[in-house]
Amino acid sequence: MALKGAAIWVCARTSCSDLGASDLGSRNSGSAVSLRFDLEKFRKWECCSLGALAQRAITPVEDEKPHMPGVESSGAVESTQGNESRGFHKDLNLLPKPLSANDLSSCPSNGSKVRVAYQGLPGAYSEAAALKAYPKSETVPCDQFEEAFKAVELWLVDKAVLPIENSVGGSIHRNYDLLLRHRLHIVGEVQMQVIHCLLGLPGVRKEDLKSVLSHPMALDQCDMMLSNLGVVRINADDTAGAAQMVASTGLRDTAAIASSRAAEIYGLDILAEKIQDDDDNITRFLILAREPIIPGTDRPYKTSIVFTLEEGPGILFKALSVFALRGINLSKIESRPQKQRPLRVVDDSNDGSAKYFDYLFFIDFEASMAEPRAQYALGHLQQEFSRFLRVLGSYPIDTVL
Repeated sequence: MALKGAAIWVCARTSCSDLGASDLGSRNSGSAVSLRFDLEKFRKWECCSLGALAQRAITPVEDEKPHMPGVESSGAVESTQGNESRGFHKDLNLLPKPLSANDLSSCPSNGSKVRVAYQGLPGAYSEAAALKAYPKSETVPCDQFEEAFKAVELWLVDKAVLPIENSVGGSIHRNYDLLLRHRLHIVGEVQMQVIHCLLGLPGVRKEDLKSVLSHPMALDQCDMMLSNLGVVRINADDTAGAAQMVASTGLRDTAAIASSRAAEIYGLDILAEKIQDDDDNITRFLILAREPIIPGTDRPYKTSIVFTLEEGPGILFKALSVFALRGINLSKIESRPQKQRPLRVVDDSNDGSAKYFDYLFFIDFEASMAEPRAQYALGHLQQEFSRFLRVLGSYPIDTVL
């Protein structure tokens, strides 16, 4: 059976609307101790003027391709942008306001730089990943993951760099759901080593601390150190936001867990470095764009897909075998319940119908869509086993730490 690669990008037997993933709602806010901060009180940042950027013409930009190995240096992550300087953190009003659902705005772009969206505030690990992928880019903070997706769709930015899994904390399920909800394409990935630091106001000692503020995952990853300190753990929306809160409130008995770059931006002292329990703490980020890249065969490629399965015994085993039969290695498999149709009714007994969870399967495999074996594998999967199949991206994987 001869197949054309273009016919595989979106293949469905059921309506895509049946597979839409609902928004996961507000960020993780569970905590042993609850502390409320009035964020608006501290976010008196200069607001960029609104522009009709959704209609702006497409202009050539520099550094359109992700940064490749051999050229990377740690200075790319630590470097400042544009008008930033060593004293930049002293005036928090100069920090860009994160894009929110109610205000997807952006500063006018002169077209000379790639604009890359990320979730969080300046100093977040996601911003460091964006700068690693595009060292000369203009990074654009977003309030939520979904705002980063929308910023790309509305032409406010060129790319988005978002976390998809962590070697300690596991998969970022919300971004898997948003990949299905939005029509963006994966065009690359970047991996970052996460080095957590304990940050406090100048002159503060670790012995003075009563509470530590950070993202729940960062708090979990530094459990041993926090237990030794005997401090109260307080959840924040993101690590850089925690550093900004400590700097803004002036609380000398409260510290934040964030990056060393966040300490520089917000004028905090590094009280301790490398405080995570596991030294090998790696986060993998996806690079998303409006248009897919044209895959080739000149270097290692990875292809990401999502599909559902027909009912039957051993159906998942049979579906995955289409890759093994063609010598294609699977590097990742993730299952997510369908949001709008979580249950499937199956007639498997004389007593009535049984209900089972209905799943979506996200798979990464090491082959390019330009290769016939990948085209045949997906054709086989669609023809025999899948009710819905969509290719999320086929992209080079030679990005290194």
